[in-house]
Amino acid sequence: MTENDSLMDKIVSLCKRRGFVFQGSEIYGGLSGFWDYAHYGVLLKENIKKVWLNRFADSREDMLRFDSAIIMNKEVWQSSGHASGFADPMSECKKCKHTFRTDQLEDNKKCPDCKGELGSTKQFNMMFETNIGAEKGEATKSYLRPETAQGMFVNFKNVIDSFHPKLPFGLVQIGKAFRNEIAPRDFLFRAREFEQMEIEYFVRPNEWEKSFEDLRKETLAFFEDLGLDSNKVHELEVPQEKLAHYSKRTIDFEYDFPFGRQELSGLAYRTDFDLSSHGKGSSVSLEYLDEEAKEKIVPHVIEPSFGVDRLVLATLVNSYTEDEMNGEKRVYLKLSSKIAPVKVAVFPLLKNKPKLVEKALEIYKMLKKEMGSSTSQGVGTVEFDDNGNIGKRYRRQDEIGTPYCITVDFDSLEKGDVTVRDRDTGVQERVKIEDLVNKLK
Repeated sequence: MTENDSLMDKIVSLCKRRGFVFQGSEIYGGLSGFWDYAHYGVLLKENIKKVWLNRFADSREDMLRFDSAIIMNKEVWQSSGHASGFADPMSECKKCKHTFRTDQLEDNKKCPDCKGELGSTKQFNMMFETNIGAEKGEATKSYLRPETAQGMFVNFKNVIDSFHPKLPFGLVQIGKAFRNEIAPRDFLFRAREFEQMEIEYFVRPNEWEKSFEDLRKETLAFFEDLGLDSNKVHELEVPQEKLAHYSKRTIDFEYDFPFGRQELSGLAYRTDFDLSSHGKGSSVSLEYLDEEAKEKIVPHVIEPSFGVDRLVLATLVNSYTEDEMNGEKRVYLKLSSKIAPVKVAVFPLLKNKPKLVEKALEIYKMLKKEMGSSTSQGVGTVEFDDNGNIGKRYRRQDEIGTPYCITVDFDSLEKGDVTVRDRDTGVQERVKIEDLVNKLK
């Protein structure tokens, strides 16, 4: 086992032990490519989405929210090209019958599991098929969406008619997508059910370069917001021969995961491909009346696309830290306070001393009221913890990634102050209870 394999094993173990992520359907043997988010994982994911929305939507005047259906008319996927072209190369081992994506194999002739001979390569469409209604057949067939983007494109006319936005403007959406991956792998990185954060930004054809550059800079700033190490984030200009059929320019933002440098998000210039394709497929005009130019145009599109689950994994990898404190090995998540599932944990020194518990609960409720609703603090702000001795509580909160722990002791009852412990350094200081909110904020 390599050091990087060991790191991934440690992260997967921590996620289960501390209630971030569980294997889907685990008590029935699991289901490959599906993961269940537990309490702290949900809070971490919600905070990542909140930071993203703050940067790309709430702080701007040119974005509108959207939430499209997961299942759409199958003709949507025919017009978009997914029904015929959304496929990966697949090969099956003649000996053990395992299947593999051949573009991810070092040797396309030998099975990596049993060294048997691989069969011929064929294209495998990754969309999950389903049927609508009681009947089953070609007429009722549809798909679970493999991306959120198409729901925004097919609603372009509705948005124009309802909101009359001026170019440039964007539609912002967070939602589930589904891809029947041949070989799900690397924990949350490549799953069959996942969550996307996408923007379809509509621009005049001759202004796409400025918007592309603005969104490129915003993407890098977003990674900084999450606390990702900038030395581990890379921009890859996708060469012309590898561009998707709809793209004239794409940048892949990659991160140095333990299993190698892999895509974290993408920024694509999709030209007018999508609106033109759906306009043709539906026979509905998706033109925009450009009042400035006094002409009708089909806007071009810039698309920043982010995988929420990959961002969760990147922040876990980025923050996982081992050190030594008080002569003992310690593990902690050095998460940015913007996304940490718990910002502050409040302890009574001893759980069997009613007066300490009462004072700790009083402080917990006060902080919950003052900080729990603050939009700048995210969700999952304050937690009360009296489980185990004080050392175990510190270690648990360290592994959750809680930046600060507050301990109520007997001096707190007499002097009106508490101990505030810093997660990263372990340094403790006494702070007056009435100063806690300002200190923590």
